[in-house]
Amino acid sequence: MTTIDEVPGMADETALLDWLGAMREKQPVWQDQYGVWHVFRHADVQTVLRDTATFSSDPNRVIEGASPTPGMIHEIDPPEHRALRKVVSSAFTPRTISDLEPRIREVTRSLLADAGESFDLVDVLAFPLPVTIVAELLGLPQMDHEQFGDWSGALVDIQMDDPTDPALAERIADVLNPLTAYLKDRCAERRADPGDDLISRLVLAEVDGRALDDEEAANFSTALLLAGHITTTVLLGNIVRTLDEHPAHWDAAAEDPGRIPAIVEEVLRYRPPFPQMQRTTTKATEVAGVPIPADVMVNTWVLSANRDSDAHADPDRFDPSRKSGGAAQLSFGHGVHFCLGAPLARLENRVALEEIIARFGRLAVDLDDERLRHFDQIVLGTRHLPVLAASSSRQSA
Repeated sequence: MTTIDEVPGMADETALLDWLGAMREKQPVWQDQYGVWHVFRHADVQTVLRDTATFSSDPNRVIEGASPTPGMIHEIDPPEHRALRKVVSSAFTPRTISDLEPRIREVTRSLLADAGESFDLVDVLAFPLPVTIVAELLGLPQMDHEQFGDWSGALVDIQMDDPTDPALAERIADVLNPLTAYLKDRCAERRADPGDDLISRLVLAEVDGRALDDEEAANFSTALLLAGHITTTVLLGNIVRTLDEHPAHWDAAAEDPGRIPAIVEEVLRYRPPFPQMQRTTTKATEVAGVPIPADVMVNTWVLSANRDSDAHADPDRFDPSRKSGGAAQLSFGHGVHFCLGAPLARLENRVALEEIIARFGRLAVDLDDERLRHFDQIVLGTRHLPVLAASSSRQSA
């Protein structure tokens, strides 16, 4: 049995949720054996994520020998973050994202057309869809898409026991450096010969005299390529798993597709793809009356915050009607670091669910299939999700 001093793996979701519940009640601010502080309650997680002056987003501050990564927007604090976000946002606009809907639908239909009555949702749709979309958005050739999957898979497979271990930073760099070097070459090419793609817009964008150099543009593209497709891959699997457990919502979504955005939002609360977010303290502080020293890592448990009854009534109940968005929705972050890619993830998952329902009616998770496999760290979800089409009806694309 897991004790209060042992963090269960992500693969045992029941044990993890039980542990988080116990921590919210008994030790809402807790230090582990590596010196990392953990925060569990919704109000406290919200406070940490909002207070960028005290809780820095740069993990390199507390990792020996590590240095900041230019352009890695989720690791940069204000005021530099504001300037960088302005430039990036000028290229990665809401219009750019909304204009992708027809292509997202086209790719989804094409991928589902090749699915049989029994298939792995991740291999058939949840992985190739976001990789295709974000790679096309950046202007990257299809022949390289499989390599992006290898890089992201290697990243989530890295053993993450002690997040402050310099050896961990080196292992992450070993995975990211080839990808970033590849993207830096693409940035240099686009600067010399721009095209109609996001990388071209990034290297040419300028706001208030601030522009991105090739390293910054490559690092932002790296973050978008990795986080963008991992989030959608895991979230789509979590949506299908959750609907399989609550089948009445398949029918509700089929009867009224307008309910699908609320389903996506509630799954984000119920099973967030990234259940934790890290910050580092810039000075001695306290959370919920517990002193925390300067220059330590603070791990905010978004999954725990999302299951806090002080923020959400009956939090262990899946209820798309609860309207779990707005400030209470922490699964894409909170405050100035709210995820730039959130609209794209929401759009991809909405369209994917619409097309799954149009083609199959619903999907059932095949719990007896030995291919079913959960991630054990970093993300909450399935690496492979075997499903059965619950209806043999087809609609032509």
